[in-house]
Amino acid sequence: MTPIPRRRRRPLDPPAAALAAAASGGLSRRALLGTGVAAGAGLALTGCAPPEPPAAGGVAALDLPTDVSDEEKTLQWANWTAYLDMNGKETQSPTLEAFMEKTGIEVGYYEEVDDNDSYYAKVGPQLRAGQSIDRDIITLTDWMAARLIRDQVVQPLELIQMPNVVGNLLQPLKDASFDPGRMHSITWQSGFAGIGYNKEKVGRELKSLDDLWTDDLKGRVVVLSEFRDTAGLVMQSQGVDIESDWGQAEFEKALDFIEQKIDEGYIRKVKGNSYMEDLTSGNAVAGITWSGDIFVLAYDTEDPNWTFTLPESGGTLWSDNLMVPITSTHRRNAQRLMDYYYDPAVAAQVAAWVNYVCPVEGAQAEMEKIDPDLAESPWIFPTVDFIADNNVQQFRVLDADEDILYADLWSTKVMGN
Repeated sequence: MTPIPRRRRRPLDPPAAALAAAASGGLSRRALLGTGVAAGAGLALTGCAPPEPPAAGGVAALDLPTDVSDEEKTLQWANWTAYLDMNGKETQSPTLEAFMEKTGIEVGYYEEVDDNDSYYAKVGPQLRAGQSIDRDIITLTDWMAARLIRDQVVQPLELIQMPNVVGNLLQPLKDASFDPGRMHSITWQSGFAGIGYNKEKVGRELKSLDDLWTDDLKGRVVVLSEFRDTAGLVMQSQGVDIESDWGQAEFEKALDFIEQKIDEGYIRKVKGNSYMEDLTSGNAVAGITWSGDIFVLAYDTEDPNWTFTLPESGGTLWSDNLMVPITSTHRRNAQRLMDYYYDPAVAAQVAAWVNYVCPVEGAQAEMEKIDPDLAESPWIFPTVDFIADNNVQQFRVLDADEDILYADLWSTKVMGN
């Protein structure tokens, strides 16, 4: 099998999907939940308007490269870190190995997406020029998926070739407004942004964002470079409903606050998925993080003190998507892999390791066979009440002009520090 480079990753930003949890065994990472995870019940639903639809025309109208999947049994997949089941501490994935044995397709798996913007800044110019990026699947968040679809740099999917996806994609996710009919993207996982910390090293529970700005944590806090998560959480703490009609004034107020905390030395780094390096090394002990990353960290370090919680003022929710770049010549191989991961038993095995929200109908029932407690976890199968009680929101959809303006402000005020 192709080795999996171990880098520090993971997503994200808020999107648009309503999430409903449905009702081969694998190994469970239940131990990594420890004191850091509350348990909650199955059946969930949450919703919000997704990014606006792409302009007319779309990728389907473009000339596509000749697909050579029948002749070349190979596939290259770009993903975030800690986003697939791993065989213990080894750099191998049991589900990916099983796929290769079943299909004969050799998969190169690369944990190289650190941040949506930085990744697309790297591959976007090549894709727009029709040049190969040597990847057949890329995994990006809803709002960025909307941009790639609008830019016509991803291929349409042949859903008729993907029966598991058609049958098992949770109903609320089947018709995203940024991708009507799911013709260009398939949900991989969803998750939350909130507070991640080491309870033993911090010495207390952290319940609000204000709990991060204390003298004993000064210089030991990391925050995400995805502004929809970091600025979104700060805006919530400032009383803003981030799903409603807020504007530049509210956004800049949050950025001013973050900039102040950087200048005062409270925030050590603003990073993409590589923020995990600071937590792993001990240079940071707390921060604004993604949910599943902290559970993986607890497992990787064998330290159950790593804890994830949603701030009292609320948390954010996002979804990531699998897409085929416009230059890929292995679309059908890519579709076979996507469809394979929509087998409920396979999806449950992945969810038991990554601990992100699973988009596959029937995976919760399969999780019962792996670990009944994980089948009740709100981090994997959130309920309507869990979403509402914790004020979990999705950052409202930005139009094209706002997207440019706010990304500019974030880059200047925060990332420039």
